[in-house]
Order: sequence, then C-alpha cells, then structure tokens
Amino acid sequence: MNKNLFSDTPEAMPRAIACAIYPQGGEHECMVSLAEVGRLLDTAGAEMVATVTQMRDKPDGVTCIGSGKLKELSDLCLAEDVSIVVFDCELSPSQIRSIEERMEAEVDVLDRSMLILDIFARHAVTSEGRLQVELAQLRYTAPRLAGKGADMSRLGGGIGTRGPGETKLEIDRRRIKSRIRMLEEELEKVESSRATMRAARDRSGLVRCAIVGYTNAGKSTLLNALTGAGILAEDKLFATLDPTTRQYVLPSGMKLLLTDTVGFIRNLPHHLIKAFRSTLEEAALADVILHVCDASGAEFADELKITDNLLTELGASGKPVLLVFNKCDLIADGEQKMLLKRIADQGGCESVFISAKTGEGMEEFTEKLERIASEGRSRAEFLIPYSDGGAVNLLHALAHDVQMEYVDEGIRVTATVDAKTRGKLKEYLIVPENTACTEDDEEDW
Repeated sequence: MNKNLFSDTPEAMPRAIACAIYPQGGEHECMVSLAEVGRLLDTAGAEMVATVTQMRDKPDGVTCIGSGKLKELSDLCLAEDVSIVVFDCELSPSQIRSIEERMEAEVDVLDRSMLILDIFARHAVTSEGRLQVELAQLRYTAPRLAGKGADMSRLGGGIGTRGPGETKLEIDRRRIKSRIRMLEEELEKVESSRATMRAARDRSGLVRCAIVGYTNAGKSTLLNALTGAGILAEDKLFATLDPTTRQYVLPSGMKLLLTDTVGFIRNLPHHLIKAFRSTLEEAALADVILHVCDASGAEFADELKITDNLLTELGASGKPVLLVFNKCDLIADGEQKMLLKRIADQGGCESVFISAKTGEGMEEFTEKLERIASEGRSRAEFLIPYSDGGAVNLLHALAHDVQMEYVDEGIRVTATVDAKTRGKLKEYLIVPENTACTEDDEEDW
C-alpha cells in the first residue's frame, strides 16, 4: 500500500464500510465472511461502521455491486464520514478506479487481499517475514499495475503517439520485476538457512510438533503456557506471523519441539500461501500436528474444515493429530461441547478441551500429547563397548528414560527410542534370538 490508511490510536481510527455480493442462498456465508472483515479491520486499526451487500450471481465488471447499490454506498459513506471501503472479494484495477471515481465521498477502496497484506506488513517482525510480505505485495501488485491519473495516462497507440505515462508504467513494471527477483533470491538464502536448522532438528531426534489452526484460535497463548516463550498473543487476527520454535519437556522427561505457525483464514489469497510456503512448511515437516480450534466460536465447524483443507494443500495431511479445543472456559452451552466431541470422533483423531489462558484441561492435554508423541517409540536394549562413549552420549541426547548397567562386555543401555535412533545405533542393538524382524523394521534399520 502506498500510504498508511489505518491508525494505531483509537482516537484517530478511520471509519470503514465492508461490501460484498452473494449468490442466492449464500447470505449466511456472506455475513460470516463480512464479520471476519470487521475483525480484520479492527486488527488493521479501523472501525467497521456498516456493511453493504447485494445478491447477484456474479460481480459487475465495472463496479462489482452495480451502479444502483454503488449510489447507496456513496450516500452511506457521506452520512457516516467513512474514508475506507473494503470489498470482500478481489477487485481488478479498473474496478477500483471506477468505484473511487463514482463515489461522491473521498474514500480509498481496498479488497480483501489488500487488507490482509496490510495486516501482514504490520506484524512481520523478522527479516524473513518482511521479505515474504513484500514479495506477496509485489506479486499482487505487478499484474494489477495500470495507469491512473494524468501522470500515468496513455496518449494513444502506434508510432509517435506513445505518452510519458506508458514509459513510466513500463519502468514501474521493470522495477517491480527486478525487485521480485531480488526478493526471491534473498528468500532462497533464508530458506537455505532454515533448511540447515531443520536438518539440525532432525539430527536431534526430538519429536517436532506444529501448532496450527485458524487465526486467533489461541496458538500463541498455548505455546506461551507450555514453554514461557513470551511471544505476542493478542485477541486479534494474525497477531503471530513469524514462526517460533521452543523446546518443551513433558512430565515424563520426554523432550519435544513446539512450533507456533501463522494462522489460517477463509479465502486466504493463493499468492500469500505461495509467499509464505517456507513458513507454512513447518506443518508439513512436523511429526505431530496440534490443531487448535476456538471452541467458543460459532463458526468452529467451518474453521476446522478450512484448516484441514489448507493442511492437505500443504501436504501435511495423514499425520498424527491432537485436536485441541481451546477457550473451553468460554463455552456455556453443554450441547456445543458434545457437538465438538462428536466432530473429533468422526475425524478419528484424539481431542482434548483446554483453556490455555486459565490452565483448565492442561494435565489431560500433556498426557494425550505424550501418548501421541511416543507412538513409534519403543524400549530397546543396546550393548555399547566402553571404547565408544559417543554412542552412549547420543542415546542420552535422543532417547528418554535411559537406564545403564555396567557389565564385562561394555555398557548395557535400556532406553525408549524412535525408529530413527534405533537405526543409527543398530550395530549395538541386542535383539533376542526368538524375535524376528518385520520388513518395516528392516527398512528402519
């Protein structure tokens, strides 16, 4: 965005109107989505004072909502002293220009993607986050760059009629393409560094858990409650943009790596998914998914479905999942809790009701998390020569519940290990003579 339309102070908070069209029978979905736009505006620093909707099968090519409804919108903007209009869809550059030119009030017209990008730009803290946001903004802007006003007007077509506006437009496009290439190269370096960090985590042998879910479900609050990470946790959408990884030790002594990820949202623009793919891959590369859902919300069923669909798109489906129904302290209706439990049972995954804020249900949460994280781990015995103390150190680092006995042949170690650690130290394994290895075991070895 070229200028700051929003405010960080309540006193100077601009007033906004959200607009949308919907097909016949789609009014409820439209109102739910507009309510989300209101929360997006609140996060961006604006106040939504009204909504304007129009039932139509497809958007008008010029004004999106039609000329009659646009006149109604213009009058409402004048009456309510509105300076921002947000359309809950994607607008073309010509539509934005047409709407602004036909409005009697002086307003800035945005679409849903532009609003989300503004919020992302505000919340990006790390260098990688800022690079990803700028790349997403430029990818969104580049195909939409068009002449506007006298400075960028075309004088005509053909030889001898090229205007300065066209030259400026071409220069702008070249600059954007060049900047996109530079950002992509910078992100490749950052992603290479991230890959190195991931490889180090792989070598650590610790179970990796990705905390995923709809935006504002309480993911950051959960990570703070478990690890004291101290990351920002606000009652706003996309309060967390950059992923944070912290080590967490379960009551049994088992160590995990927990990663907080950016929240999902309905109609998340595809160019945002593309720009933030390296960040979102934390979910795809995790061993366990902690799917956090706002149990107190009215749209929990849709939010669960949206998150599941995005996880599938990212290649993170099929992993062990613990469905965490958060904010259960806000549930007054017992029927809603029963419905949530039924949804979890139908999905075939473990579920738990907690309040990351008050601590309610956290003991059951840690018990279920440990059970899921321990799947694929088993007790194993190793006989390690006294000369190879490094193998003993490796077991202490990668295994848990390590017990040692010093015998004539070396150090006899019993520990709970995963298949990867078992394979690394297979030469020291003590396999009972009456135990046959399965084909899967041989592959792990």
